[in-house]
Amino acid sequence: MAKKTDYDVKDLNLAKGGKLRIEWAGNQMPVLKLLGERFAKDKPLKGLTLAACLHVTAETANLMIVLKNGGAAVSLAASNPLSTQDDVAASLVKDFGIPTYAIKGEDTKTYYKHLNAVLDTHPNVTMDDGADLVSLLHKERVKQLPEMIGSSEETTTGVIRLKAMEKDGALKIPVYAVNDSDTKHMFDNRYGTGQSTLDGIMRATNMLLAGKTIVVCGYGWCGRGLASRARGMGAHVIVTEVDPIKALEAVMDGFMVMRMADAVKTGDIFVTVTGDKGVITLDHMSSMKDGAVVCNSGHFDVEIEMAALEKKAKSKRKVRPFVDEYMLGGKRIFVLGEGRLINLAAAEGHPAEVMDMSFANQALAAEFFAKNKGKLAVKVYGIDRAMDSEIARLKLAAMGVKLDKLTKDQEHYLGSWQEGT
Repeated sequence: MAKKTDYDVKDLNLAKGGKLRIEWAGNQMPVLKLLGERFAKDKPLKGLTLAACLHVTAETANLMIVLKNGGAAVSLAASNPLSTQDDVAASLVKDFGIPTYAIKGEDTKTYYKHLNAVLDTHPNVTMDDGADLVSLLHKERVKQLPEMIGSSEETTTGVIRLKAMEKDGALKIPVYAVNDSDTKHMFDNRYGTGQSTLDGIMRATNMLLAGKTIVVCGYGWCGRGLASRARGMGAHVIVTEVDPIKALEAVMDGFMVMRMADAVKTGDIFVTVTGDKGVITLDHMSSMKDGAVVCNSGHFDVEIEMAALEKKAKSKRKVRPFVDEYMLGGKRIFVLGEGRLINLAAAEGHPAEVMDMSFANQALAAEFFAKNKGKLAVKVYGIDRAMDSEIARLKLAAMGVKLDKLTKDQEHYLGSWQEGT
């Protein structure tokens, strides 16, 4: 067990249920399990001190166990105040001896206390879900930057922030953009976010989605998955976009595309999945019909103008867990999960089968840093295509799916220019 000073969780007595939850998720993560077996044998992370700022869920727990068994000294803080599974956090400490700092519903002060706690271990590798840990290192703990080998980033939002830092010359450590792997964004973002967002909405509201008009704000990988699954549930789907290519794709996929100013007049449920701020403004909410439901499935709670709503609303009351009713101009606006990630605030986040590939990427990123200590330039590294393909191959094998192979003649044809019509 970790020392008493090595954790801050809600209640260690919750550990029994958390361990069962970790076991259940692990049964559905065959790729990470295979990597874990190799890591436990070869110890590729021996000597590394690794601090992670990720959603503290059963799936994340399995990743932490693999990293520890691979030889790393691991500590974990929550990347979102509402995404923590308290029983999992307790089990990580009690059953696996992993210092964990996470309490569901923690305030901002506690959140940053927890981030600082994992940085107090003086890590040389960090894992981020939104770039908060890297940002804190660069802003307030710059003396630790020379100790760093690198950091891996899990989210679209985080990669955007890190690439902006690189562009401005502010980035001081190498970063591995795990989110940019096909086995992450094409599956985690599309299938994971698509399903888990609807799961969170339904758990929070118990609303029937069939026949409702759902407005999906953004048509990136997350928006694509959400729009597709909402349509599958019988909803009428409207997409809002700023990118003409993505908007055209949404139209060709059979969705209505319109400006937010027009969508607010007819939408029943609004979901932001953009990674940007101010997507749903106070003016937008003022124009929505009575009873409109607003939520966010982008990483941070800035996509909805919550501060302006709090200030302008005549009253606020909690009508269900994770559902707040705001009276705005004589109309009721229902905000889910305080404007934070609804799929983790009100539900359990992505299914384990999807996180299996994402966390396999994270584990391999840690191994990448261990193998390349002192050799890496300060920049944002894209995912290695061979690594991505290997993860996909392992996933297919676990699913019992077999692939054809190119013949030597086919390989020659694809690599030549002499043959034509």
